[in-house]
Amino acid sequence: MGIKFRLTVLNFLQFFAWGAWLLSAGSYMYVSLNFSGIQIGAAYATMGFASVFMPALMGIVADKWISAEKILGASHLILSGLLIALAKATDFNSFYPLIFLVSMFFMPTIGLNRSISFGTLESRQMDIIKVFPPIRVWGTVGFILAAWLVDFLEIGITPNQFYVSAGASFILGVYAFTLPRVGIQESSEKKTFVESLGLNAFALFKKKKIAIFLIFSMLLGCVLQISNMWGDGFLQDFRGEYPDSFVVKHSLVFISLSMVSEALFILAIPFFLKKFGIKKVMLLSMLAWVLRFAFFGIGDPGSGFIFLTLSMIIYGMAFDFFNISGSMFMAKESTPSIRSSAQGLFMLMTNGLGAIIGAYGSGYIVDLYTGTDEMKDWSTIWFIFALYALVVTIAFALVFKYKHDPEELGAVKH
Repeated sequence: MGIKFRLTVLNFLQFFAWGAWLLSAGSYMYVSLNFSGIQIGAAYATMGFASVFMPALMGIVADKWISAEKILGASHLILSGLLIALAKATDFNSFYPLIFLVSMFFMPTIGLNRSISFGTLESRQMDIIKVFPPIRVWGTVGFILAAWLVDFLEIGITPNQFYVSAGASFILGVYAFTLPRVGIQESSEKKTFVESLGLNAFALFKKKKIAIFLIFSMLLGCVLQISNMWGDGFLQDFRGEYPDSFVVKHSLVFISLSMVSEALFILAIPFFLKKFGIKKVMLLSMLAWVLRFAFFGIGDPGSGFIFLTLSMIIYGMAFDFFNISGSMFMAKESTPSIRSSAQGLFMLMTNGLGAIIGAYGSGYIVDLYTGTDEMKDWSTIWFIFALYALVVTIAFALVFKYKHDPEELGAVKH
């Protein structure tokens, strides 16, 4: 089979395994396990803590010692067992350490996936900016299908969602070992101790442009998982007022419209990057996050249904224009010897530090606007998130300086 198809299968399974629980775990903890907002935030923050050091660490190993596809395969085989154990946890004290371990092994696989894809395409002299988005879009398709499966099987508030994810991780774990070898950079040149550990990826902070980009990546990373954490619970809280609404009955299917939007916007990335450059694309992403939260704030399954729908549509621009474009930007700015490490560094700032702040911060805000009757003031909650995204957008527009070259971004360093 062709290499594009093999990478497509890789991305499909990677995000199918995630989509089986990412959108629904919040509701499971909220409805079935009776966790508080802070506890749910802490559970999701484990992805952030894991991303602080695990992607960078595994990226360094993939760059220097063990090929990326072997690390990816081993990680998913371990994940399969951890997810089965997680499905059996019923209280926070047992659930938290297991979700932490799941995050420790899953989050690095996102960066490894990109590293494998970029490295394999580059070794065949393919233009990453043109070839990768149509491959990556199948990851989104996998995420959507997993969410739909969980919804129609009505296991979104049960532990069975973790068994679905475990099965996908096991298949991917085995499949990863069949992929082309990529990751280890061999050289006869004498290296310093820092270089031998791959820590020279952090030297990217010496470049003012990259340092600013990574700082704002962290600030925007705060919002990346907020709607995934709270979106389903938000819609479920309309059960009393709109019990027969499709939005309430099949909330995961409705939320998955965000991923359909994501799939479409992934395909638009090459055009927007070539036409407008990374700064304008990032600004579009930030403005889309403002609208994503604002539309949630004024939407409902009744007269406000159009606003909920618009929030789903705008999500693709919000997430992909930042996440995929940012990873491509980092690939362009790094050399092959630190390619995996640079992707790990990007993950550290976004899904690491940013996610930690966002998870705990959002949990605090949700608890703050939860009444004694356990009813939440969702409109105020979403507007606070929208205001934060707006402040970050304005600051980025003023601080980040970048001269766009239409031919530059598609060419990675050799």
